[in-house]
Amino acid sequence: MKELWNQRYSKEEYIYGKSPNDFFKHELEKIHPGRILLPGEGEGRNAVYAATLGWEVDAVDQSEEGRKKALRLADEFGVKINYTISDLTSFQPSENYYDAVGLIFVHLPSDYRKEFHKKLIASLKPSGKVILEAFHTEQINKNSGGPKEIDMLYSLEDVVEDFIEMDFETLTKETILLNEGELHNGEAVVIRFVGTKLNGEDD
Repeated sequence: MKELWNQRYSKEEYIYGKSPNDFFKHELEKIHPGRILLPGEGEGRNAVYAATLGWEVDAVDQSEEGRKKALRLADEFGVKINYTISDLTSFQPSENYYDAVGLIFVHLPSDYRKEFHKKLIASLKPSGKVILEAFHTEQINKNSGGPKEIDMLYSLEDVVEDFIEMDFETLTKETILLNEGELHNGEAVVIRFVGTKLNGEDD
């Protein structure tokens, strides 16, 4: 997979565009800036946008080519981001460290996904937020983006199970029109989720 993403990101153009994901943008603007983690960040569009709002940004991806383009985009906008090369299945974020985590079209096999989400929840400070947009299982029949393996797509039940210990603010399944570069284009079925980490065991 690393070779695949390096090949995709080696193109001159930004394959998902330079603008942030609409849902991420809308939700992030509601939160006072702090420190945010963006796993699977690719070419950096969401990381750079967060930095323009004053967030301290830690981005993670397995692709060196993605990192190059993300840092180039950060320079273009006059901001700084921290960008680490790591496979998400072995990535270990600091605990109780982040004010927000952005998961925008991060698709892992289900056996890795559940454990990964546990790590991300642990990485949040109390009252920290998760902002997630991902392709629903019904996206399997559409050509507007996303994996072609059903196990890597999300059901609403998957999100409920993975983030059950959080306070749910938003959880919806929506059919939207994607316009995010050449690989995310057209009608798509997505899940949108915002959750807040509870303050303690008694919450």
